[in-house]
Amino acid sequence: MDQGGHRSASGRGPVEALDGQVVTSNPGEVHDGAPLGHLPRRWRMVHLSPRAMASLLGSCGHELTRPVLQDPRVYQALADFMQHWSTACSGSERHLQPLWTDAFEETIALLSGELVRVAGNRPLPQQDRPPMSRVRECLLDRLQDPPSLSELADDSGLSRYQLVRQFSKAHGLPPFAWLQQQRLQQAQRLIASGMALGEAACTSGFSDQSHLNRLFVRCLGFTPGQWQRACRGPLQ
Repeated sequence: MDQGGHRSASGRGPVEALDGQVVTSNPGEVHDGAPLGHLPRRWRMVHLSPRAMASLLGSCGHELTRPVLQDPRVYQALADFMQHWSTACSGSERHLQPLWTDAFEETIALLSGELVRVAGNRPLPQQDRPPMSRVRECLLDRLQDPPSLSELADDSGLSRYQLVRQFSKAHGLPPFAWLQQQRLQQAQRLIASGMALGEAACTSGFSDQSHLNRLFVRCLGFTPGQWQRACRGPLQ
C-alpha cells in the first residue's frame, strides 16, 4: 500500500491495511476490497507462483499466515522489486542484460524469503554457512562474464534467497549489486591510468561506453569524461 487504506476479507482474518503496510494472499484465495476511510488508495501488486517461490527458496509448500504485514525489510524488498520492474517496463535498462536480469532475480529471491521469514507457515530450511569469499572471488574472476545467480547458488549449496541474504550480510550488498560496484571501481582505475573510455568500459564488463556513462552518472554523480578530465589535471 502506497497511499490511503484498504479493507477486505481473507481466509486468514480481516484485512485493514494502511500505506507502508503489505497485504498478502495465498494461491486460490479470493480477494477484493474497498477503501478504508475517505482517502483515495494506491497500491502495487505482484503475484508469484508456488513453483517460482519453491525454486527461489529451495523448498516448497510455504503459505503466508498473516494477511497484513508491517515489516520494513519486507516493504523495502517489495519496493526494490517494483523499482526493477518499472525500469524494465520503461525499456531503459534492456542493454544491461544479462547482469541486470541477475540483479532483478536477486530482488525476487529476497522478497520471497523475507515474506516467508515474517509470515510463513514453516521456517526456511537451515544450511551451514559457506564462506562468501568463494562467491566473491568467482564474481571477480569473471568480471566480464559472471555466472548466473542460480549457478552461484548451486555451487554454494544454497538456495538463491540464502545466497543473496548471506552475501548481503557479509559484503553489504547482494552479489550482483556488489559486482556492479566492482565494475565501476575498475573502470575508474583504468580511466585514471589513461585508458580510453570505450576500452575501459569493455574491460570492466560493461556492454558499451553509453552503458558505463549511465551508471557513472547514476552511482557517482559525474560522467566518465568528467572523471577522465579530473584525473588528467588542470594543466593537461
